[in-house]
Amino acid sequence: MRWPSCSFERVGGGRVVARPALGIIERMAPSMSVTFVIGAGPGIGQAVARRFAREGSSVAVLARSQATVDGAVTAVEEAGGTALGLLADAADEVSLRSALDAAVEGFGVPDVLVYNAAWVRYDRPGELSAAELAATLRVNVVGAVSAVAHLAPRMAAAGGGTVLLTSGMPAPLAAATSLSIGKAGLRAARAVLAEEFGPRGVHIAAVTVAGPVSPGSALDPDRIAEHYARIAAQPAGQWEDDVVFDGETVK
Repeated sequence: MRWPSCSFERVGGGRVVARPALGIIERMAPSMSVTFVIGAGPGIGQAVARRFAREGSSVAVLARSQATVDGAVTAVEEAGGTALGLLADAADEVSLRSALDAAVEGFGVPDVLVYNAAWVRYDRPGELSAAELAATLRVNVVGAVSAVAHLAPRMAAAGGGTVLLTSGMPAPLAAATSLSIGKAGLRAARAVLAEEFGPRGVHIAAVTVAGPVSPGSALDPDRIAEHYARIAAQPAGQWEDDVVFDGETVK
């Protein structure tokens, strides 16, 4: 899916209107800090968006479907935040980078970038074709690298910031081959991105969720979101890099 160019204009009351070819998205002008959430679906994505909105952050939410975008925008606004919703396909570099550029145009360079997009499927070795396996990696790994490489230089130039990558599968499983490979790859990507951008003031961390996410459980999305907020607030010198949360302990 390719996200077409998006123009912004300021209208009455200080409001900003984004006018992409796929429709009109109208939201309030930016204020305070800025957070971008890629993969803002129900669960961790929307919980994180709500959590940062409660901190006063303007939140841009990106997802593949309009219904998911609309749900995320509503979640941010119900938390008292300012939202900008954009369509983006994390597996399509042009789509993703164009949507991120539109978010920067609307809200400015983010203080916090969250990559929560994932292709979760359960398959055993050899069940997927090479093309099918590569497709999962485009979402689970390549999209994260593209997003960070696109925005981290601007975050560094603006004084720094935090990138949070949603990981999982702390132990690989044959029954979840593509997901195990993807999440291991994502953690490796975090390490090389941190080596590149950490010295320039961009904190890049992975939050590995060690189990199924479910409201009301030990791995409730809102509980997980608290760790995103905690890590984003860490000063240089106290940065955590790879955080594993099993619902009870943080490792």
